[in-house]
Amino acid sequence: MDQRGSTDTFLFEGFRFHSCDRELFRLDEAGNGSPVSIGSRALDLLGLLVERQGKLVSKSEIIDVVWRGATVEEANVTVQISALRRILDQNRELGSCIQTVPNRGYRFVALVKRVEPAHPLVLTVPPGNSSRASLPSSSPALPDKPSIAVMPFANISGDPEQDYFADGMVEEITTALSRIKWLIVIARNSSFTYKGQVIDVKQVGRELSVRYVLEGSVRKSGRRLRITAQLIDALTGTHLWADRFDGSLDDLFELQEDVAISVTGVIEPTLQAAEIRRAAALQTSDPTAYDLYLRALAH
Repeated sequence: MDQRGSTDTFLFEGFRFHSCDRELFRLDEAGNGSPVSIGSRALDLLGLLVERQGKLVSKSEIIDVVWRGATVEEANVTVQISALRRILDQNRELGSCIQTVPNRGYRFVALVKRVEPAHPLVLTVPPGNSSRASLPSSSPALPDKPSIAVMPFANISGDPEQDYFADGMVEEITTALSRIKWLIVIARNSSFTYKGQVIDVKQVGRELSVRYVLEGSVRKSGRRLRITAQLIDALTGTHLWADRFDGSLDDLFELQEDVAISVTGVIEPTLQAAEIRRAAALQTSDPTAYDLYLRALAH
């Protein structure tokens, strides 16, 4: 049972989950959704539990669906359950929405509402362009908090074996950025729908509902690697920051970690400065409130 084949939308306890796109949104009082950054394994697991709401799902079935039958330790299931609980149970007063049935499995106990689409979305592919379907012109509104999407890094080395390194680089950066509490980071599986495509940053901003986009590339020369990265304002297309990093193929994992730490360390103050400039351009009828708002941003 592969949850990605479903096209349903589920509502439960202040969240909206799209099983087709494997995307989770946190809803505010007005019903507007902010993307929740969470790993693809956890999203697959959530889809299975929500689809089977109220029913026991065994650990073996979870492994079959989430890991596609691969041989993994049951501890991996526990890790993903914990990741879901940290997000879903934040505002819960009585227990977890995911019930543990000792030695048997798990059950999703929160009330779930399945929402059927009133008008099916039909994606068409223009003649001569089979790589990406056209999307509707209307896009979700930007969230109130700063938001960013880390796009798949391009492998321009001519070595297909470096794809795994470029993908791992993106995952490291996405994970590091998700630790910035005031920043919404789009889930990796959403941004990777653009892999291999020539992207329009403004279009990506509209489709993913983000203000900022980070893109980059990986190039191999002998035993050396060069990683470039650039941060772009998706609303205006303006480049806010760019840099490059060099390292050896002998220390791939260390290089990934060093680049992720360096990029995050630069992006955080860069985004703060960009948000202050953006706020300064907004008009308000209450100068005192606006002044206090700007003072608060510094903290």
